[in-house]
Amino acid sequence: MNIENNILRYYLRNAYFITGTAYAGKSTAVKMLAEKYGLVVCGENYFTEVTDKVADPSIQPDLCYLRELEDFTDFVKRPPEEYARWIDGTGREAAGFEIAELISRCADNKVIVDTNIPLDILHEISDYDHVAVMLSPHSMSVERFFDRSDPEKQYILSVIESCEDHEAVMENYRKGLSLINSKEKYDEFAESGFFTLVREDSNSDTREEVCKKLARHFGFIK
Repeated sequence: MNIENNILRYYLRNAYFITGTAYAGKSTAVKMLAEKYGLVVCGENYFTEVTDKVADPSIQPDLCYLRELEDFTDFVKRPPEEYARWIDGTGREAAGFEIAELISRCADNKVIVDTNIPLDILHEISDYDHVAVMLSPHSMSVERFFDRSDPEKQYILSVIESCEDHEAVMENYRKGLSLINSKEKYDEFAESGFFTLVREDSNSDTREEVCKKLARHFGFIK
């Protein structure tokens, strides 16, 4: 069964999406907007409780990869090209789970979503004033990827550092990050037709300024 996009767009009318590259400030923006404007937060991987139960390897092989992984060092040692392909694959496989979850969560509430739903699908299910793209320079998205305290990234870092050849493993992993955050990917986001904010590579605290721009774009303020 296919659900037409105009139906999905109606049921997702209370969902506001933020997507983009790593280290662009997406998670911070989602939390700040939620606190200021009383939104429900759907942070990174908010749907995994369902995918862990429901995802089928024959239908969603990329979503099932980690569930079936016996040694996590295999994850960090994968060829960079395979890592980049897997990231794209999980985003596309997860889109259906995200949409189903959001229909439930935003029925009576405005929801702010840190999402990896592919751009072409966002164009189909949402509108310009409900989507924002946040970008960071390549040097930030790759070189500063682990400069954050969230458990997932710190666990990956600990696995890399536990490897006997940890320097080579780190170099391999960063090559994968570089592909994921390549100029081609950056340009795809930048030229998506959605509202876009670019994070400057500086030490200035621009969180309030960025939050205000996003709020104005989403129509939370004038």
